[in-house]
Amino acid sequence: MATRRLAFACLLLFPFCASAADLPLVSKVELQPLVKQTERLVAALDYLGAPLPASARKGLEVAAKLPNQTEAVEAIQAILDRYCLTGVRCSDEKTMEMASGPAKLELAEQGWRVFLVKVYNPRGLENLELRAVSPNALPLHNRSSGKPDPIVGSVGEVSKRFLDVMMFNNQPLVPRLSGLEVEYRIVQIYCRDSGRKEVHLGFECVKPGKKPMVVASTALAQLVFESQPAVLVKLNVLDDDDTPTTGSFIFRDASGHVYPSQSRRLAPDFFFHAQIYRADGETVSLQPGKYTVSYTRGPEYLELVKEITVPRASTHTETFKLKRWIHMAKKGWWSGDHHIHAAGCAHYESPTEGVTPADMMRHILGEDLNVGCCLSWGPCWYHQKRYFEGQVHRLSTPTHLLRYDVEVSGFPSSHAGHICLLRLREQDYPGTKLINDWPSWDLPIFRWAKGQGGVVGFAHSGWGLEPVKKDSPDAQKLPNYLLPSMSGIGANEYLVDVAHGMCDFISTVDTPSLWELNIWYHTLNCGYRCRISGETDFPCIYGERVGLGRSYVKLEGKLDFNQWTEGIKQGKCYVTDGKSHLYDFSVNNVALGEKKSEVALKAPGKVKVQARVAALLEPEPTPATEAIRKRPLTQKPYWDIERARLGNTRTVPVEVVVNGYVVDRKEIVADGSEQEVSFEVPIKHSSWVCLRIFPTSHTNPIFVLVDGKPIRASKRSAEWCIKAIERCWEQKKPQIRKAEQTEAKKAYDEATVHYRKILEEAVAE
Repeated sequence: MATRRLAFACLLLFPFCASAADLPLVSKVELQPLVKQTERLVAALDYLGAPLPASARKGLEVAAKLPNQTEAVEAIQAILDRYCLTGVRCSDEKTMEMASGPAKLELAEQGWRVFLVKVYNPRGLENLELRAVSPNALPLHNRSSGKPDPIVGSVGEVSKRFLDVMMFNNQPLVPRLSGLEVEYRIVQIYCRDSGRKEVHLGFECVKPGKKPMVVASTALAQLVFESQPAVLVKLNVLDDDDTPTTGSFIFRDASGHVYPSQSRRLAPDFFFHAQIYRADGETVSLQPGKYTVSYTRGPEYLELVKEITVPRASTHTETFKLKRWIHMAKKGWWSGDHHIHAAGCAHYESPTEGVTPADMMRHILGEDLNVGCCLSWGPCWYHQKRYFEGQVHRLSTPTHLLRYDVEVSGFPSSHAGHICLLRLREQDYPGTKLINDWPSWDLPIFRWAKGQGGVVGFAHSGWGLEPVKKDSPDAQKLPNYLLPSMSGIGANEYLVDVAHGMCDFISTVDTPSLWELNIWYHTLNCGYRCRISGETDFPCIYGERVGLGRSYVKLEGKLDFNQWTEGIKQGKCYVTDGKSHLYDFSVNNVALGEKKSEVALKAPGKVKVQARVAALLEPEPTPATEAIRKRPLTQKPYWDIERARLGNTRTVPVEVVVNGYVVDRKEIVADGSEQEVSFEVPIKHSSWVCLRIFPTSHTNPIFVLVDGKPIRASKRSAEWCIKAIERCWEQKKPQIRKAEQTEAKKAYDEATVHYRKILEEAVAE
């Protein structure tokens, strides 16, 4: 009775929390470790922004000093139990029971609530991790394997998963059960919606290790919460010229939680992004409190940070003004990503269906991507192909275009290399109804697509082009003459297709730069004029954002999709990660894309190479950027300006490339300013010339023809192509249908004949 009176006296120091049944008090527990665990618990609650009231803290201090140990441990429990959502009893390693606690069943729309969980552990079990599970949350752990369930297959199912449930096991708490007879853990619950919500909640004990194993679990309890409405925060979003626009925003609270919670998002907000995209006047729902907001709009903008306080009100307004460091469209250079997807990757909630054009358009606007080519492909083909219209989508604006086209991926020819088919009038290969009816190699598809005016090229070109002898020191050289494996889904059959005049471009930026550029350099040395284009393959290779890899095409006048893709075909563009720019590139005053990008010389001599350059680096490396620089070129991010930084300076090298080799360079300060560079470059015979900041940006070539002769710049390049075609046939033949092998072998052989003739005509080793 005395203990109960003392516990009641302690409880008078702070408000009573709820009317649910009290959890049983446990007397058999050592006071000192319980006090220490309680101190860590209080510190953890402070860290999470959910501190105990001052009266409760005072009550814990008083209870800890009581002379009678039994009275002290029961008084501590009597105080902390008021905040417990549940109590869990671990009878042994195979048996767990759960009881409801007295905490008020209240959640917050678009916010987190913190509850305590009382763990009664009479057997002193330790080194087990306590986890919370709920079928209303994603992922739901499989109770036999401990592995997460696969991503839900439909948006309808996702709408039922309105919670995030997670245990806080970080410092100052210890990550696993301590073995103390009674201890308190913290569970955090996020709710996407407002109103009354029925939640099913349970707990499990997991034995940690390389393959965590669930050893015991409770039944699921049914709890009815009331989720308090959030504050509707209106966002005024202004471009740096004060016009309304769309921006990219990341909202974080003091604990680092991202809002809205990523795993609870529905399109157009993607759960695999930290950022959300909002147009001027649109809203985000937030609970009252302080937030740090990072906001930007693609790589041409600075990333800004603003601290905001959301008051306790029904609505609130915040203004965000964006700031550019460069505006390429104003200079006539229009950005585009020719390879993005609205479905088909595991990132999407429903990979076989995906999201709508409106969702993709929001992301294009939010990243200031002037052209977005949304490609339907294998897994989502039958659903997404309905959005194809043979023209830009009606949601397009004068400065931001969305168009649906095709990636031949997940088709019978995929083994030969995935291909991007742009500017199509018809998307179904003649005589086909199903994917399996399409050809099993690339060249017939290229011929059909180009026959209707399409612009065609290889996707994620580097896959399969890594050297067979990848550990050779020469593998890090550009160009190199090591035989490629030809075992992937990149530009493998490219050498055949370009020899038949059927490939307009190969893609760059989304695979290792050495592999992409090496094969391209070799074919340029042989006199072929395929161009490069930048892509992201969003979200299959890069899920961070659309336009992470992009092409900038020079257009006269307004933005036009047909002219933009024609600019890709004619090489009137450069590729970049968006953090560096090489524009207005010319040789002897012939600009890139003008006069077929050709310069005529009557005899060997020097040419004048000019361009404007701009790049942006932070003044000094950070730990995060330093980590990028230390990664091999075969690891993501494959193209990034940090890889071009010279030492700890803010400078990067602008290099002149002639026939694959660097012949001159100048260093520029990457402070965002626009700078002019010029070079005097000797030309001995017909050659191609490019500029690059490796590996962050690269121009297409200008061709310098001496005495009207074609480019035959390297015997070794021609030999490399011949051997690579032989290797490609060995790799691809078994996967080409027998009925198509005769035609395919003929095409391969004809390509080899072309390269042998080039080898005979080559003027340099």
